[in-house]
Amino acid sequence: MSILTLFLLLFLFAAAALFLLAALYFLLLIPRFRSPDSSALTGYFYAHRGLHDLKKGIPENSMKAFRLAVEKGYGIELDVQLSADGVPVVFHDDTLTRVCGVDRRVCELTLSELKKLPLGKEGFPDTGERIPTFAEFLEMADGRVPLIVELKMEKWDARIPEAADRLLRDYKGPYCVESFHPGALVWYRKHRPDVFRGQLCTNFAKEHGKRSLSYFLLGKMLTNIAARPDFIAYDWRYRNDLSRRICCGLYHALPVAWTIRSQKELDECRGDFRLFIFEGFEPNAGKRAAGTV
Repeated sequence: MSILTLFLLLFLFAAAALFLLAALYFLLLIPRFRSPDSSALTGYFYAHRGLHDLKKGIPENSMKAFRLAVEKGYGIELDVQLSADGVPVVFHDDTLTRVCGVDRRVCELTLSELKKLPLGKEGFPDTGERIPTFAEFLEMADGRVPLIVELKMEKWDARIPEAADRLLRDYKGPYCVESFHPGALVWYRKHRPDVFRGQLCTNFAKEHGKRSLSYFLLGKMLTNIAARPDFIAYDWRYRNDLSRRICCGLYHALPVAWTIRSQKELDECRGDFRLFIFEGFEPNAGKRAAGTV
């Protein structure tokens, strides 16, 4: 065999390997193609953890923040996790330190124990607000604005989507679910395929310094093959990520931006997304996304 022939065979082998890897990459990224109707979710800006402003005595993920968002006609993004006795509560962090000043995890305290903790921060007056249950929130919202419900879990726990879904099944208003953990989407794919579901994502290496294989796969959304999301909720700062571009451009998954913190940021990324989760300001266009969706 001549050297030229050997080089040609090596080139063909390398080209075939690259083609197969590219094909696998595109295959793993595929979202769900036949999604449920999401028209009731579009046309709104979504208030991140409610329309909160702690300086005004309105803490995040509080009933006061949620009522204000409903009054102004904004959609609401909120976080759901479980208390120690398995009750779905609305709270973002895994620990209570930042918001309640207590060095415990949410999942370590019962609902009655959680209800004793004020929502707020050291140095601010008592807001009078307490951690709401998911049931309390849904009763208040009463279908008046659309909801983005984030299921919070560090590790796979089927109790979380199960408990949230028991309440959402009877809810009459428009909503969708999302999670960083693809297992939550897999659960919904299997048990509630009628629910619009989304993969939360960011550049974990740049944002959190997380470079493990699992975070690489999640950051590149290579878990879509199992989760089959209908929308991709991405940190808007990393909107040019190739995987996001493929999912939302080539495959037409609904692109959702989080978290927009100024009108300037909103204007900067308006052409890259269709739904916008905002915080710390109110969009100039008012409650609805002014023809962008």
